[in-house]
Amino acid sequence: MAKRVAGKIAVVVGAGQTPGETIGNGAAIAQLLAREGATVLCVDRIAERAQKTADLIAADEIARETSAASTVSSMAADITNAADCARIVEQALARHGRLDILVNNVGIGGGGDAPAHRLEEPVFDRILDVNLKGMWQTIKAAIPAMREQQGGAIVNISSLAATSGATQLAYEVSKAAVNRLTTHVAQSNARHGIRANAIMMGFMDTPMAISGIAQATGRPTSEVRAARDAQVPLRGKMGTGYDTAYATLYLASDEAQFVTGQILRVDGGMSFGLV
Repeated sequence: MAKRVAGKIAVVVGAGQTPGETIGNGAAIAQLLAREGATVLCVDRIAERAQKTADLIAADEIARETSAASTVSSMAADITNAADCARIVEQALARHGRLDILVNNVGIGGGGDAPAHRLEEPVFDRILDVNLKGMWQTIKAAIPAMREQQGGAIVNISSLAATSGATQLAYEVSKAAVNRLTTHVAQSNARHGIRANAIMMGFMDTPMAISGIAQATGRPTSEVRAARDAQVPLRGKMGTGYDTAYATLYLASDEAQFVTGQILRVDGGMSFGLV
């Protein structure tokens, strides 16, 4: 069976693996794309984390079967810096000659985020700079190359917080804006063969989520995990980084060649309040 993204050049922004007990969304996405034949450039703010994901792919037996393991590479970049975003695309083109897939998996929360009446301006600005402005800047850098080659797939990682929640205004607004950014890019680039879609994730069992909450609240990870599992209608279990990765793989592949401007919910039924 042919690999689903064989021969494609993919950039995964936010590919670094956060320390923890499980695999993160970015590392899972990068690994799965490589397993399915893509050449992957792993990008993260922290060079060591990006390289850790590249090493994971290089050691992966399934990825080695596709030859993707031998071509995986990594780089450090800060997407709040426009020059760094341009450098990501420059590196992809310099190393591989084209850019077929851009995955934006960067997002922060917490750090003082609060309801509207308590949120402080510096916190709001910081979260919007990363979650929205940073994502726009990577897309802005990638679009000229994708237009020139008359094709490309952009997948933005959003969150169920885009439509629900009442305690983290900056995060919620940033993810709602990511959804609209996605549909805007889809609408304005369809004639150039560029597709843009987003994944609206529910509760995922990733290090950033579980370890982050545990550290912020002083609770053990097992307690945090159990509490979040209990809120998921589908089998009473959170998703994993691979659930995000498989959704990304579909949207990035030619199987979704007629799919653009969509916000795909990957949330175990949480958005519908199933019981």
